[in-house]
Amino acid sequence: MGTDLNFGRSLGDDNVYVDANSFNNSYRAQTQLTVFDGARSINNIRMQRVNRLTGAHQLNQRRDEVAYSTMEAFFNVLYYREMVVLADSQLEESRLNLRQTERMEELGIKGFPDVAEMRAQEAQNAYNLTRQQNQLTIGVILLKEQMNFPIDETLDIAPWDFDTEVAKTPLTAAGIYEGAQGWLPAALAAESSTRASELALKVARGGRWPTISLGAGWSTGFFRNMDSSAYDVFADQFRNKRGYYVGASLNIPIFNGFSTSAGIARSRHTLTMARIERDAALRALYTEIEQAVADMNGSADQHAQALRQREFTSMAHDVNQRKYDEGLVSALELHTSSNRLVQARADELYSRLTWVLKKRMVDYFTGIPFIQNPQPETQPEN
Repeated sequence: MGTDLNFGRSLGDDNVYVDANSFNNSYRAQTQLTVFDGARSINNIRMQRVNRLTGAHQLNQRRDEVAYSTMEAFFNVLYYREMVVLADSQLEESRLNLRQTERMEELGIKGFPDVAEMRAQEAQNAYNLTRQQNQLTIGVILLKEQMNFPIDETLDIAPWDFDTEVAKTPLTAAGIYEGAQGWLPAALAAESSTRASELALKVARGGRWPTISLGAGWSTGFFRNMDSSAYDVFADQFRNKRGYYVGASLNIPIFNGFSTSAGIARSRHTLTMARIERDAALRALYTEIEQAVADMNGSADQHAQALRQREFTSMAHDVNQRKYDEGLVSALELHTSSNRLVQARADELYSRLTWVLKKRMVDYFTGIPFIQNPQPETQPEN
């Protein structure tokens, strides 16, 4: 819609300039439809859909990374909590041995050096308990940070079943990799990014094709001489001046400063880089899967050795405890034996928790998500 008010002099009917004031009002409605543009519009829509899906895959990948970090922090808390239990048990054992040694000193069976060694062991174990408690406190703080848990509230952690059977996985990295490519967010994001670059190249190539458009419109208007006493009816002019038109246009890109060729070259280069990055991402994915399988199987072997070490170390410590009671070994030898037993128990605990963590990683690669209720994703149109 347009409106004009004209003031001043203009050439009249007798070729004489006269004062003329007028009012002109015009109305127009039109539309245009692109019939053919080298499929640029269609490919651009597809590219935007793929870009949106790529963003969703990248978000899922980041979500899984945060979930794994949170799970790792949780297992650290479990480890520190059990280490506090072990440290407290060792401290209690050292206190019992100290009281026993002091009693044996009174009876003349043990001397002051043995009592001093037992007191040193008790002090060392008390220090170790405090250190483990501090590590547990820090571990809980880090877990709260990963969970976005209120830092001033108490985080209760349920008891964990440590009796899970530890075993190797029968799956191979190659077999897991074949299935993981179809659902893993990292692989899907790499494929989607490459697909978007392919569509961007098609859009750029479409710039070499002509554009055919169809158009249609409607127009009318109203005019009034402000110096005339005659009254012009708006409705009559609005109706009588109505007009319609249809048309077609053809735009052929003959020369545009080589911008189309430059755009195609850039898109081709971007596609090459996207394919290289996709292949690198898939190779990195295979390496992660292979490492996860190796870590899980290695943790199973380590746990078997740690379990065997703990059993024999426990037997040896029981023998040393009886020998100490009979005066056959020194307090230092008993102290060393106790430390070996605690270390063996810690190694067993660490290897078991490591196996559980690595098994959870292998399960993730086989299709079991860290978060059990993932949002369904829609596939882009081709």
